[in-house]
Amino acid sequence: MSVLQAVFLGLIQGITEFLPVSSSGHLVLVQKIMGISGPSLFFDTLLHCGTLLSVIVALRADVWNLLRRPFQRMMIFLVIATAVTVAVVIFFKDRIEEAFESGQWLGQAFLVTSLALFISEYLSRRPTSFRNDAEMDWFDAVLVGFLQGIAVAPGISRSGLTLSGALSRKLNRDIAVRFSFLLAIPAILGALILQLHELYKISHYPSVNPAASEGLIAAGMAAPFIAGTLTAALVGFVAVVIMLRIVRKHSLAGFGIYTALLGLLIILDQNVFHFVF
Repeated sequence: MSVLQAVFLGLIQGITEFLPVSSSGHLVLVQKIMGISGPSLFFDTLLHCGTLLSVIVALRADVWNLLRRPFQRMMIFLVIATAVTVAVVIFFKDRIEEAFESGQWLGQAFLVTSLALFISEYLSRRPTSFRNDAEMDWFDAVLVGFLQGIAVAPGISRSGLTLSGALSRKLNRDIAVRFSFLLAIPAILGALILQLHELYKISHYPSVNPAASEGLIAAGMAAPFIAGTLTAALVGFVAVVIMLRIVRKHSLAGFGIYTALLGLLIILDQNVFHFVF
């Protein structure tokens, strides 16, 4: 992997991790279009480290407040939502990954993201009063956590579905986006722990996955790995800041239109043109 390719993948990861357009779906699509093989497990872990750092820095005031008062309502709801996400992933992850591994359902998944964004915008714009964080309840956390678990499928946006769930429950837009992004921290951290465990098995027991163990941290790869990680962190920080402003003051319909058009183009290519799929 060249430095340019690493920077490009870091750019895609950083932008799409927090915009409601699906980072995993875009990485699958970019790799298909450009013929780039999937990043190594170690590099993918570093990209997640970059995006984790970006959201912690962007929401540092909220994170510090949660750490100072760990038994407050928001922390409890984050724990509930995370537990629901873990349960959904444990029960459905293998089936979802098998269904989406070939990219066959990528277009339909983008359409699911689009539909969720449009529905949430419609429901959140109804002339009823919004609820603040003091009015948030356990069902809000369960719903958002469930939607985050479903978003393990490439093409289904984590931030898109969690935002949609929170907005559809009439949480005010500031609370919705903050809860969605704070929930990303344990989600990304959980993915990191799983990847680190896999890296440990590969590095200590090469027979577990001989192909992956070859060149796990190959000589000369330090520069691409560092470049990709820094790119993901910096771009991810900018993406979080932009999304905080967009969700608080503007509609998500533009992202819904984008993911709908992208999904339709992918389905059209899969069934008619076959340029990529």
